[in-house]
Amino acid sequence: MIGLYYRIWVDCITRARSQPNNRHNWQVGTMIFMTLAMAFNFVLIMTILEKFILRNYFYKIDIPFFPVRVNNVLTYVILFILPCALINYLLIFRNRRYEKLLNKYPYYNGKLFISYFVISMFLPIVLMWGAIIFSKVN
Repeated sequence: MIGLYYRIWVDCITRARSQPNNRHNWQVGTMIFMTLAMAFNFVLIMTILEKFILRNYFYKIDIPFFPVRVNNVLTYVILFILPCALINYLLIFRNRRYEKLLNKYPYYNGKLFISYFVISMFLPIVLMWGAIIFSKVN
């Protein structure tokens, strides 16, 4: 599983570095895209876990003195974005580990990263639509 994670990262980094516009800021761009995709996957996993398996909502933060929208954004950032960003930093960018990974794993012309990103973005939406349609049918 960690090998697939590294392969996706190497594909993302190599693709980003090959673009002339990204030569100087590829670290920030790759970190944003991978963290966003991972956060969407994390939200999906936690939603399935909380709603269908444990039937109890336990992974949340409620800050009562903030408005609802601000509370929701802060909750999303603290519970989903920050853990993914921290994992990505520690496993990829800390001590420039990506340099070793670039030599170890092959490049798939960006196809592996694009597939991962698109699936991560659209799978939760498709599943949500499916659940809505299925609930209306029953």
